[in-house]
Amino acid sequence: MNIIDAHLHFSKCDSFDESAIAAGHRNETDSLKAAFDECGIVLGIAMGEMGGERIDGVATPRLPNREQPPFLVHCAGLESCELSAKTLDRSLELFDAEFRKPECVGLKLYPGYNPVPLNDPLHDPYFELAARHDLPVVIHTGELAGTRGLLKYSHPLNVDELAVKHPDVRFVMAHYGNPWIVDATAVAQKNPNVSLDLSGLAEGCYTTEEFLNRFHGHMEHIRHWLVYLNNFEKVMYGSDWPLINIPCYVGVIRSLIPEEFREQVFFRNACRIFPKVGKRLRDL
Repeated sequence: MNIIDAHLHFSKCDSFDESAIAAGHRNETDSLKAAFDECGIVLGIAMGEMGGERIDGVATPRLPNREQPPFLVHCAGLESCELSAKTLDRSLELFDAEFRKPECVGLKLYPGYNPVPLNDPLHDPYFELAARHDLPVVIHTGELAGTRGLLKYSHPLNVDELAVKHPDVRFVMAHYGNPWIVDATAVAQKNPNVSLDLSGLAEGCYTTEEFLNRFHGHMEHIRHWLVYLNNFEKVMYGSDWPLINIPCYVGVIRSLIPEEFREQVFFRNACRIFPKVGKRLRDL
């Protein structure tokens, strides 16, 4: 079975390097490619990162900070704390140019890390621009790394308001809103334009069996609410690499998904939710 990893990170920084070592590998291209080959992963979607170059107060597209290999595409990151009405037009020009690139397949926001409400009106033009390019908007939901972020901004219920306000925009709740799985399920079930990925539900270096034993209660909780959702067309596999060990994590997510829905979750849904992905696969 071919797999698309709908959520990973492909930037060099100390925290990612340390997380990779803790997960039993290296934050390097050859390490990622080896894991992809072992698991049958044919394409990965790298998330644009926070930080990076700043241009005269303009919110610029944030991209992975190293050269992407052909087996990766990316979502352009938006730093919400940089939004400004004064520089909006210039910022939108830059995002429009980025969205036109074949390797850019979506927009990524980091609420919580950026202490800006998702319903801030300054976000709206970016959502509308993404929709005009037929690109989904991926939104970090759930817990945060470190202590400086604010969880109230990353709660999945915030996505509900966006989905109602922007019915023509496709939203993806990254990380299934973990640990607010019940709330994320309600948002996805209610709104036809909201889907989710299963990336980053835990970190570290485990075999699949060790992982399932250690986090048995939480995995059963997730399995229950996926069944309650009763719509596996809204669910995508993602890893959150380099924070996790991909071969282990593929086994974990496979254990959560009924066999008849695995091809959807691991491959076909990403091709539909990220339309450029199908074209990129044809070009490989």
